[in-house]
Amino acid sequence: MSQIMKTRRNLLKIVGIGAIAAPFASGLEATENTSQEGLQVAVAGYDYDRVKGIMNGRSGIKGANVSFHYEDIYSVNELAFGQEKPYEVSELGLIPYVNKFINNDFRDYTLIPIFISRVFRHRNIFIRSDSGIEKPEDLKGKRVGTPGYGMSANTWIRGLLKDQYGVEASDMLWIETTKSSDAGALSGSGWSAFGPGGKSPYFLPADFPLQPGPPGVDESELLLSGQCDALITAITPRAFLDGDPGIKRLFPNVEQTEQAYYRETGLFPIMHVVGVRTDVAQAHPWLPMAVYDMYSNAKQLAYDDLETTTSLKVSLPWVTQEFEKTRQLMGEDYWRYGIAANEKELDLVMRYTHEQGLVNRRMDFRKLFHPSTLDT
Repeated sequence: MSQIMKTRRNLLKIVGIGAIAAPFASGLEATENTSQEGLQVAVAGYDYDRVKGIMNGRSGIKGANVSFHYEDIYSVNELAFGQEKPYEVSELGLIPYVNKFINNDFRDYTLIPIFISRVFRHRNIFIRSDSGIEKPEDLKGKRVGTPGYGMSANTWIRGLLKDQYGVEASDMLWIETTKSSDAGALSGSGWSAFGPGGKSPYFLPADFPLQPGPPGVDESELLLSGQCDALITAITPRAFLDGDPGIKRLFPNVEQTEQAYYRETGLFPIMHVVGVRTDVAQAHPWLPMAVYDMYSNAKQLAYDDLETTTSLKVSLPWVTQEFEKTRQLMGEDYWRYGIAANEKELDLVMRYTHEQGLVNRRMDFRKLFHPSTLDT
């Protein structure tokens, strides 16, 4: 772990920013011969609206001392998959977790079906304005830049390109950049197919069209310089954010396209999930379901804030109307937690990771989750 990360974490602990610890009056009673009284449960992740209830103490675990610590996805993955593992409960990248679980027998965290980050990904396909690409099928034979072949977003994009448009991953030449235009930490992320020793961590055919990009060139520069025709990435390229006319989205009306995808498939792609440290779950078998309930209660509080018209809790003038339109399309509980409501997405994650060479075999997704949460 970097010195900057250590310093930042120590400051959080000292001054209390982003870390609230208190015993809660809501939550699950212990069902085993172990007590939750005084149990310290440190929770890490982004500060989404759907976790604010955990951060401010409105949703917790009865008798336990829950603290919330802001960490980005780079940090939580590095900590969870590294040696430290300071958090009892952590947000994790779902596809990186699947990779570690299958390829490296990683078992230090056990998942619970809280799908804390979900994003439709049609918005993440960018093209050079003069590339001649007008529709997804035009990507065949084109050079596609990315800051990480193994990114979760890229996995979903490759899946939808195949399933919806008949474009296989091998139909494109992938060029993996050595840096990201958002200054993200690519090193050690597990996204790159080209490690320090030059050996790919993935299971791709020897002739799969993937090559490293020029040193020191990020994906924005790669596209604008004409070294690739399109970009597929979780990151919004700097050139697009800057309004450069040389780059545009493949799908100009992203909202309409993504909503049509949902109507046709019923899919809401999963990016991040929540894990409980396995040693803690073994010592306190009631904890995974208590954590599940804590996150579910916090999500309901976020729904309540979106629904209220007395005073707007979100800084958007028509937020309640947008909330109503989303529910009309996707259902009352559109940000679905639990196994039963997400089987289709989870099956696809296991299929996509295997088909795309990210894992060496396909497994039943239920093996990833704590047994007590399988009936959620």
